Amino acid sequence: MLMHDAPKILIVNDDQASLIALSSQLIEWARQHDCEIITALSGEDALRRVLQHDFAVILLDVNMPMMDGFETAEAIHMRERSASVPIIFVTALLADEMNGLKGYQKGAVDYLFTPVIPQILQAKVSVFVALAKKNAELRRRTWELNRRSEELSASNARLEKEVAQRVLADRENQAKDEFLAMLGHELRNPINAITTATSLLRMSNVKSTVAERAKEVIHRQSAHLAHIVDDLLDLSRVISGKILLSCKTLDLATEVANCMETFHSTARAAHHRLTLNSAHVAVNADPTRLEQIITNLLDNALKYTPAGGDIDISVGEENGCGILEIRDSGIGISAELLPNIFDVFVQGERSLDRSNGGLGIGLALVQRLARLHGGEVSVTSAGIGKGSLFKLYLPLGIHPRDTMTIAPVREKAKARRVLIVEDNDDAREMLRETLIAHGHHVITAPNGKDGLLLAESERPDLAFVDIGLPGMDGYEFARRLRASLSTSIHLIALTGYGQEQDKRKALEAGFDSHLIKPVHINRLLDALLF
Repeated sequence: MLMHDAPKILIVNDDQASLIALSSQLIEWARQHDCEIITALSGEDALRRVLQHDFAVILLDVNMPMMDGFETAEAIHMRERSASVPIIFVTALLADEMNGLKGYQKGAVDYLFTPVIPQILQAKVSVFVALAKKNAELRRRTWELNRRSEELSASNARLEKEVAQRVLADRENQAKDEFLAMLGHELRNPINAITTATSLLRMSNVKSTVAERAKEVIHRQSAHLAHIVDDLLDLSRVISGKILLSCKTLDLATEVANCMETFHSTARAAHHRLTLNSAHVAVNADPTRLEQIITNLLDNALKYTPAGGDIDISVGEENGCGILEIRDSGIGISAELLPNIFDVFVQGERSLDRSNGGLGIGLALVQRLARLHGGEVSVTSAGIGKGSLFKLYLPLGIHPRDTMTIAPVREKAKARRVLIVEDNDDAREMLRETLIAHGHHVITAPNGKDGLLLAESERPDLAFVDIGLPGMDGYEFARRLRASLSTSIHLIALTGYGQEQDKRKALEAGFDSHLIKPVHINRLLDALLF
């Protein structure tokens, strides 16, 4: 904080008696006017005082030995801080015109002649003391204004930051609300279809053709639900850095062809013309994540291309990378949307009917997975109604082509004695019927305690065990089973917990493998091949 200092008056005279006499004429006046008097016996002493203090006025004797008043005044005014200090020369001589001119040239503002009349001395000094006080008050107010201005600037900056944060929060809340509305819509649609289809199957007079179509609807919509959940979880894992790739050398053309076959087999591409022009290209990628990337890109092309449209797919090499190109004749992308097409929750439309569906996370997931592989994905479009071209770049494989992973021919598992430990009645019953339909002998338990008793008495070959069991969870079940049985039962964790630490925890508890719900039938049957 700026402190108040009393104005200071410097009196300079080499004669001790004259110095005391002059000072005495100002002491009482200075006390009354809140001033401070400082004295100096020489020019050199005066310069030291000027270095230590700021003065309202200096009373300077002209005739001093060594350094006279004129030299002292010149030295004082050479210093920037004291250059404007007013100096009144005190002299016993009548100033002729030349001495007066010299004094003013050295910075004098006035002259006093001895003997000095106290009233005249006080009157002249008071002018400069008053000016010093006004300057000090002006500096104080300037400092206060600057401090207040800084406080206001800081306050404005805080307000601007708070407003920006509030706007961002409002946008995030709006985006969250829109996303939750989309999620509700996307979940209700397949659930509604599944509910209607199951109601049809429960009717006694339903036609066989209708029943078959209902089964197809249940299968297709269940897969769609699983796809939504997987994308949500995977995007969260990628963003938080919790996805670890297990890369190997793959034939990009084969992987694309397999994904296209899946779309054809589910009739997802029944109303579009898909063409593939490919060359065998070895890329270094995680098989599961590569399938996810390709599937999302194909699904996006199908979603935004009207029925009867063309989707051209090509695989090759470019600039030392494996490249997948997917060109569609669909609705295209506007110039405004194009820079943000890979952002989370961005879609080509926001219409109420949501005819294209989706959560706006597929392309965001594609970009993040591609970059996780050391690759990239790009998009170009000439505009609305002119289609789109997506390009996926992946690093080339490091092994020769004859070592590339080729999907094996599926084996059929021999009949197994299977124990299912699952607390959800419907899930337990459906899994039981599925395994029985594939020729396996199945026993079930709704909790870990009953499951241990069945395992002890029936000695199954394999057990599917839910992790989230009541009372005794799946981890504890595995530990107790491993500790009590001399024979080896193949244990498979069947759970909705799918992060790497969940898998590691399951293996540490004694499980042989880890399956994440919902499990595709092929993954389920593969688990029986041990």
